Amino acid sequence: MQQKETVNNLEITELSDCPSEGRILALDLGTKRIGVAVSDETRTIPRPLDMIPRNSWKKLLIAVRQTVSDFDAKALVIGLPYGFEGEETPMSTEARRLARNFALSLDIPVFLQDERATSYEAKGRLWDQGLALRDAATLVDSEAAVIILSDFIDRLRLT
Repeated sequence: MQQKETVNNLEITELSDCPSEGRILALDLGTKRIGVAVSDETRTIPRPLDMIPRNSWKKLLIAVRQTVSDFDAKALVIGLPYGFEGEETPMSTEARRLARNFALSLDIPVFLQDERATSYEAKGRLWDQGLALRDAATLVDSEAAVIILSDFIDRLRLT
């Protein structure tokens, strides 16, 4: 493992540290599956990628590193799941832990993005596309990652 000092705060990395160009990769962390999305180079259109099964940290890191390399991603965004009232949850703690691990293990900046209700919105989008809930089950996580990525790109544009 790389030895790297981290001074990451709540957001892991300041938005000003995000490269101004290039693709951004987003993850929607789940307990069994991780949804993945990537933007185009102009950061206009995020699209879902195949989900990553959640096994061990090592396998997850290998899969994320490969995806970063495949798409030449310049930043990683991880969904931060707060409760509906904005409170921290056990999954918030897990997302922060994994974000720190990725920040120490990857050569690109890592950001956190509030992801409240993205899974519900993702299910609604897939439903609107005519997919039955059982057919959409494997697509929900990556569709949620698309929403996380869209929200992050909007946040970047406001800075």
